Amino acid sequence: MTGQRDDSGEKRLNVSKGLRYERELKATTTDIPGLVVFDLPVHGDNRGWFKENWQRAKQTALGLPDFGPVQNNISFNATRGTTRGIHAEPWDKYISVATGAIFGAWVDLRRGPAFGVVHTQILRPDQAIFVPRGIGNAFQTLVDDTAYTYLVNDHWSLDKLDQYSFVNLADPTLDIPWPIPLAEAELSEKDRNHPFLPEVHPLAPRVALVIGMGGQLGRALKEELGDAAEYVDRSVLDLSSETLVDDFDWSNIAVIINAAAFTKVDDAETPEGRRAAWQVNVDATRQLVDIAREHQATLVSISSDYVFDGSVPVHDEDEPCSPLGVYGQTKAAADQITATLSAHYIIRTSWVIGDGLNFVSTMAGLARRGVKPTVVDDQIGRLTFTSTLAKAIRHLLDTGAPYGTYNVTNSGPRQSWADIAKVVYAEVGANPAAVTPVSTEQYYAGRQGIAPRPLNSALDLAKIRRTGFELPDAMKMLHIHLQD
Repeated sequence: MTGQRDDSGEKRLNVSKGLRYERELKATTTDIPGLVVFDLPVHGDNRGWFKENWQRAKQTALGLPDFGPVQNNISFNATRGTTRGIHAEPWDKYISVATGAIFGAWVDLRRGPAFGVVHTQILRPDQAIFVPRGIGNAFQTLVDDTAYTYLVNDHWSLDKLDQYSFVNLADPTLDIPWPIPLAEAELSEKDRNHPFLPEVHPLAPRVALVIGMGGQLGRALKEELGDAAEYVDRSVLDLSSETLVDDFDWSNIAVIINAAAFTKVDDAETPEGRRAAWQVNVDATRQLVDIAREHQATLVSISSDYVFDGSVPVHDEDEPCSPLGVYGQTKAAADQITATLSAHYIIRTSWVIGDGLNFVSTMAGLARRGVKPTVVDDQIGRLTFTSTLAKAIRHLLDTGAPYGTYNVTNSGPRQSWADIAKVVYAEVGANPAAVTPVSTEQYYAGRQGIAPRPLNSALDLAKIRRTGFELPDAMKMLHIHLQD
């Protein structure tokens, strides 16, 4: 149960005088995942010393999470031997010492294989430690007048007490080598009576939240992620609301996957539809970005080929947006807003097919009824099956791929809607010749309120492939989809 210790056989007397000056800033990992120790440069002269206790840019470059502290606390401890119990809270901490020295003990109380692992070491002002949510920390002062300081990225709340966890300082399984015996130490009665490790309820990790579980992608994400996520539909979280931050308890959410959107591209061209599209696709995204930033969550936003005008054969992630209609404008605006959040994935996709009403299900139904449809043949792209999309999202999250925009469709040759319709007809045993190809202009001739479509919707897939994700062939997936 015990991990790395850093006692170094040091004497406990005058430990605060052992400051090491002019060292380079350095990060060192420990046996507890996410618990990182930082050596801090301390500059001293005849007047005393100075240090940068927390320096966001330098330390995030060394691997410190950009954890967004909202509060700075100082615990002053008048006498040597003051000991504070092992508490795990639902927020991250960044701990250092302003004056004096402590013997610190950290215990992983999160659910998982590291539960019960211990890390101990002495902290003086020339070191700091980052403590992720769910890791219990305790300390014992080694000299009088020790000031223990820490940054946290959430505010204490009575409503969060059920998310705390504690373990006894004297737990024999943990076997923490307190320099001053606990019988001689200053500590509270409450800390003396915390439960031992076998009785501790491990803290559950923060989870992913899928918004839009009733849609095609939402259902595929539930199939892919299972119990690793929570799922809400419009009855719980309505993206047309102007108060999303108050409509849901976001405190336990680590990843927000927004699988809901206004997708009726023709309706978006009407006055009422235009307002609804901007509210759901843009303003809701703005609110989700604010929520993700406040709660240090990653936001996954689903984008569309409609952000492009289709003037080039294949679109990569760096191409500037050039939407033709209102729906595309709202998705392009949502992309720009999402990109202001450091922890984000914009998943740009096209021609989505899943469990529900879509082009493939419509064509299969027409084929079985013997209908001979006309289908456009000058809009070119690739199908994206929701199972592939869900797996790609999980892959990016699980592998910690660099944040940013990723194109995700199924692979294979570019095809027109007419080409795909003929394949569907053949797959269900109908005659592909029943499908009559027509141009977009011919298909929509005389119709009002039709949104413009990009003629080329094929997306470049090199970037997602470089992360190690393989994209199944669209026609093979179509065969499987129709078989199912």
